[in-house]
Parts: sequence; C-alpha cells; structure tokens
Amino acid sequence: MGKRQRLDKILSHAGCGSRREVRDLLRARRVMVNGRVVTGGELGIDPEQASVLVDGQPVQYREFTYLMLNKPAGYLTATRDRNAPTVLDLVPERWRVRRLAPVGRLDKDTEGLLLLTNDGPLAHRLLAPASRIPKTYLVRVDKPVTPEDLQSLAAGVVLDDGYWTLPAQVRPVNEGNTELELTIYEGKYHQVKRMLKAVGKQVRYLQRRTMGPLVLDPDLGLGACRELTAEEIARLKTIG
Repeated sequence: MGKRQRLDKILSHAGCGSRREVRDLLRARRVMVNGRVVTGGELGIDPEQASVLVDGQPVQYREFTYLMLNKPAGYLTATRDRNAPTVLDLVPERWRVRRLAPVGRLDKDTEGLLLLTNDGPLAHRLLAPASRIPKTYLVRVDKPVTPEDLQSLAAGVVLDDGYWTLPAQVRPVNEGNTELELTIYEGKYHQVKRMLKAVGKQVRYLQRRTMGPLVLDPDLGLGACRELTAEEIARLKTIG
C-alpha cells in the first residue's frame, strides 16, 4: 500500500492542469475514482491502488517531475525573488504547482540547460561534489585564447581565492579563438568566468550545453521547457 494523498494533488501531478483547472474538472463531474464521480479534491486516496479517470481516460500518477529548461539571460536561478524574475516564472503553472526547484545554478546572464525537479534525493546526488558531473559550456571571450591559455585551462587554474580547479576539457570552436567549448567537473561560484579571468580573458557570453548525460535540446527555444524522456531520466538515475 502506498501513501494516501489528496485527489487534487494527484491530478495536478498527473498533468491534468493547474489547481484551478483541477478544481473545475472536479466541479464539472468529470473525475471518477473507483467507479464513482468525485467532486471534491480533498478526498484521500492511494494513487498506486485507486482507479482514477478523467473524462473516462485513466490518470497515470507520477510522484516526481523532471523538466529541461533552456534558460534565457535575465532570470535568476531561484524559486522566488522579490526584485527579479526567476526561472520558475518561465514554467507553466501545471508544472509549477509541483514544487519544482532548479538543480544547481546558472548565473543571471548565463543561458542554456537547467534541470528542474521535485526529486530531492536525485538532486542531492547530482549536486554532491563527489559525483563530479561533467558540465559543458559554450564560452565567448573578449580576445583570442592562446595555446598556453588552453593548456592552462586543461590542467586546472588557480582562481582569485586561491582554489585550484580540477583539470578541464577545452577546445576552440571558431577561427578567431574567441569561442571555446569548456567542460568542467565542479560547480564553484562563477567558476567558468573566474577560470577565464585567470588566463586574462573576460567572458562575453556563456551557455551551458550539457549536464552529465543531459544535452540541451536544439529544438527547445529560449525560455521554453519540456519534460525529460524516460530514457533521459533513467540515465540521470545511474549517477551517484
């Protein structure tokens, strides 16, 4: 037997709509539980045992939600802020009601791949320093990187606080050597910007393209998000 939960929460987690939309479904007598119409969301049921239908179609309950967001610049990686928009403002309400949180941080002016989930244990494993999950960034800098710069970044550099970074993978991606692809295995504060600063360069643009087994979906526009596929979730769960 699983844990009993409110029907309205189960319907929201199953993607049936926002809290208001779920309430409207119930009031319209479109929800059946174990063969009878239910109009109140407070009913407690075991989602693993009960038969729940909306408009005659079975509802598949999912305890956890996993979203890939293509974060645009200008949004804080936080769940709420009084003074600035956050990445949660980009998430449709049908998912936002599931108490999602970002896994790790991207700077306000950084774009790209961000994972959001309500799976706390998985998020903890992904963020654990011992996991050393590779994260790949497209970096655009103010002047060309030299072969010596590339060697230094690959070997690890000393940041402004004296911390010596782990070795990284780095390669230039344009002829002028002002764009590079950098893969790091840590998550220090402003790490990519500080690594480039250590070799005398200033970051002009930064986009995260991968995080562990996840690759930014090229069809996902800036500010858009989608649920992870079953395969992507399975690969994430092999970490840690």
